[in-house]
Amino acid sequence: MRVMTCNIRYSAAPDGDNAWPHRKALCIDVIQSREPDVICCQEVMRDQLAELRAAFADFDWTGMTRDAESRDVPNAIFYRREAFAPISMGGYWLSETPHVPGSSSWSSADVRLANWIRLEERATGRELRVVNTHLDHVSQPARENQARLIAEDTRAFPDECPQLLTGDMNCDAANKAVHTLIEGGWRDTYEAVHGTADPGHTFHEFQGPAHASEIGKMDWIFVRGSARILGAEIVTDSRDGRFPSDHYFVTADLEL
Repeated sequence: MRVMTCNIRYSAAPDGDNAWPHRKALCIDVIQSREPDVICCQEVMRDQLAELRAAFADFDWTGMTRDAESRDVPNAIFYRREAFAPISMGGYWLSETPHVPGSSSWSSADVRLANWIRLEERATGRELRVVNTHLDHVSQPARENQARLIAEDTRAFPDECPQLLTGDMNCDAANKAVHTLIEGGWRDTYEAVHGTADPGHTFHEFQGPAHASEIGKMDWIFVRGSARILGAEIVTDSRDGRFPSDHYFVTADLEL
């Protein structure tokens, strides 16, 4: 099975020539080109969700709105209908009050949340849990505590239970938030395949390799439990100088 994490950049951003209407076809084409079975997206607004659902008609999806009034689903999980059957799904806010919609803590600059789904692989009956998130982009205490909440949540499941954690962590392998996840039993799929957790930046502000950044890979696919890691890729595709997002997408190939 192939998993893909994609920060698609929210459609309301004032990005000029790189705004969503100019790159949405490319974004969808790049995702489809990798033939993923599970797609975890970040920064998904209501209009983008509708367009992704139409493009991926063979997929079902789950997600949570940002707060009690929003219609945006910032962390949407899509899964191939013929490959997986849903068991249960849910989520929580990354705050001191994780069950209060729209809550935030630790000087987080934005409302952050994690949503998850338990899936059964139809061909084998094996179970997989997928967690999708987006840590804060400003507050380091927020990132650390948000990672701690995710680690605490995932430890509730048996050690052998296959779990995936995807998302834009807004930090690289040197950051304490990532260390917290590693200490919680998570393994970086890219490092497992390529021998490094720091292959260079994945956030590039629509500049691709020309972007200068002090932060390395901030888009991650972690695995926990009895899942075999077979492959991993940072997707650097572009077309006519245009990129599908301001982040590179990341894939991982796994066997339960």
